[in-house]
Amino acid sequence: MSQEILVRQGDVGNAMYVIQEGKVEILLENEGRQTRIGVVGKDELIGEMAVFEHDVRSATVRALGDARVLTVDRKNFLSRINEDPTLAFRLVETMCRRVRELSHEVARLKTEAADRGGSPPGRSP
Repeated sequence: MSQEILVRQGDVGNAMYVIQEGKVEILLENEGRQTRIGVVGKDELIGEMAVFEHDVRSATVRALGDARVLTVDRKNFLSRINEDPTLAFRLVETMCRRVRELSHEVARLKTEAADRGGSPPGRSP
């Protein structure tokens, strides 16, 4: 799959994806513009929230060149956890790392806003 869209922002999701080969980019779409917010590669998970929540996708994911991706829906995920309980632990590790990265990014943005004399997002001056 080359340049193929795996996930489209705003679509309802019901599966996560494991990147087996290659890389994919994560894009935020806003008013017709796309902004790349990340690139993930081999053995990385994307869309994992869809296994727990049947909600809309928060970003678009597109293959960069040739990529091989495994689709895992909730039923398959639960079956795999029964076979290999460490899979659940690895997923929690991935989610914790992403929360930590996002927390650092929020702190960085708040510091930048304060340094510019503005107020951080969500706060009035």
